[in-house]
Amino acid sequence: MSDLSTDPSLGQGSTPTYGSPTRGGTALAGDTARAVFGQTMGLVALTVGCAALGAYIGRDLSGGTGLLFFIAAFACIFGLNIASTRGKEQLATGLLLGLGLLLGLAVAPVLAVYAKADPSALWQSAGATAAFVAALGSYGYATRRDLSSWARTLFWALLALIAFGIVAIFVSIPHSHIIYGVLGLGIFGAFTIFDFNRLRRANPTNAVPIAASIFLDIFNIFLLFLQLFSGGRD
Repeated sequence: MSDLSTDPSLGQGSTPTYGSPTRGGTALAGDTARAVFGQTMGLVALTVGCAALGAYIGRDLSGGTGLLFFIAAFACIFGLNIASTRGKEQLATGLLLGLGLLLGLAVAPVLAVYAKADPSALWQSAGATAAFVAALGSYGYATRRDLSSWARTLFWALLALIAFGIVAIFVSIPHSHIIYGVLGLGIFGAFTIFDFNRLRRANPTNAVPIAASIFLDIFNIFLLFLQLFSGGRD
């Protein structure tokens, strides 16, 4: 859920996105654009590392604790959005890294089960996520089009995905996990293009919020691939 580009929510097999997209704007001059790109992607890498650390630390936790960590992660999302808006960059950065750690802890029990029962699904999902994000992110950053007009459509598409996930919990729908996974990858793939396109036009002050958006895209895409590669195992 993204850019804080949409309101945070939970779907079947996926997690938060973020708040309010930066609209409009033009691509920045070379040196500034490269600096913002490097800063943002460095933050994304650190946040992914924190998520991996959380998944390792929390591998022996009970499954029920995940909900508490998800709630705390939502608090980090709101907090870093507010901190970034008020120019408190260090606080926003700390909350971003905390977001990664908390989401890693939230999914740690599930990942531990896969590591024991079907480790190949984890590696396949990680590899597919890296290739998927690299391809779509490259397109989003390279295109000269301003894709800010996608924001509303993506928001409603995400709400529809969440609604489908909820319905699928209570209603038996043939191959619902495949439908959900494919639709989710389409939506979060579009979010990835959208967020990297925003990065092309971002100022240094936007680095933390956009890094959070891209991290959440990666996190959700990984979970969706994991659901597909594992055959929808709960």
